[in-house]
Amino acid sequence: PGARTIGMSAISGEQAHRVRVVLLDADGVMTDGGLYVSADEERVTEGRRFHVHDGLGIHMLRRADLVVAIVSGKVSAPVRRRAEALGIMEVHQVSPFGTLEAVDDILRRVGATWDEAAFLADDLADLPVLREVGLPAAVANAVPEVKEAADWVGEVCGGAGAVREFSEALLRGRAEWDALVEGYVAECYEHWRSAKSD
Repeated sequence: PGARTIGMSAISGEQAHRVRVVLLDADGVMTDGGLYVSADEERVTEGRRFHVHDGLGIHMLRRADLVVAIVSGKVSAPVRRRAEALGIMEVHQVSPFGTLEAVDDILRRVGATWDEAAFLADDLADLPVLREVGLPAAVANAVPEVKEAADWVGEVCGGAGAVREFSEALLRGRAEWDALVEGYVAECYEHWRSAKSD
């Protein structure tokens, strides 16, 4: 790993431009790591809380033509539903022992290398993938071992907008953030004007 940068202070342009695939852990990164569990006599229901800012950050990554994938060591229907709502087609909920294989498969299919991947992580199960990618990143409340393995450590905790923070830092490193924001705003205006003329 290169020199670690804390928070929004930056991801270098060289490192940011190399990234073609953004991998996200789910629990503890897209969520705060808490599980909402309710049970009745017939079934157990598990829920997650996601931050809306992360959704727009993911949207911006996709607008920048980056592949976004979720690689998680726990099967969760709410994670799959959230991914579908965000247009994330690559959702791999596998055993922690299967994450390297899952990422290897994603990279092979999209024609990218490990060095062209970023991974935003929080816990020990993420270390094998974190140690292989070109841009290892950690949320603010990641465990010490994950922070130590990361080149970039955010200031925002998992589930509180950490994915958005990382997305913005990556896209700013690529000098694309401002244009993506303006393109998004222009598209909103275009839809509004179109709706008014109908």
